Formats: sequence, C-alpha cells, structure tokens
Amino acid sequence: MGTFSLWHWIVLLVVVVLVFGTKKLGNLGSDLGHAIQGFKKAMDEGKTDAPPEQLSNDSEQGGATVAAKAEHADEKP
Repeated sequence: MGTFSLWHWIVLLVVVVLVFGTKKLGNLGSDLGHAIQGFKKAMDEGKTDAPPEQLSNDSEQGGATVAAKAEHADEKP
C-alpha cells in the first residue's frame, strides 16, 4: 500500500495522456525547457554584471560594516 507498483504508474500515464493529449503534453515539455534555459541564461548574466573594480573594493575593506562602506563611498569624488 505504501509504494506504487509499475502497473500503477502505467495506468496513471495512460490516463494523463487520454485527458490532456500528446500534443498538449509536448507543448508543456517544450515550454518548460524554454523556461529553464531562460532561467540559466539569466543566472549566468547575473554573475558577470558586477564590475571587477567593485569586487576588489569590497575585498580591500575586509570586514567593514555596511555603514562604514557607505561612508567610504561618500568620500570618493
């Protein structure tokens, strides 16, 4: 009773195909694939958006607090 057997999964798959149809299920899979590709592309673009000089300034200040970093940013011309 706890685990579904192979026959349960086959019957479930047949019911889903009969209810939705193969064309609609194919479109759903295609749309999901495009969404995942778009998400991965956005994640890769987010990694390269930060300018390198900003990353080096953060590492030079070490464990400075946010307030100290804000004051330091105000001092720049």
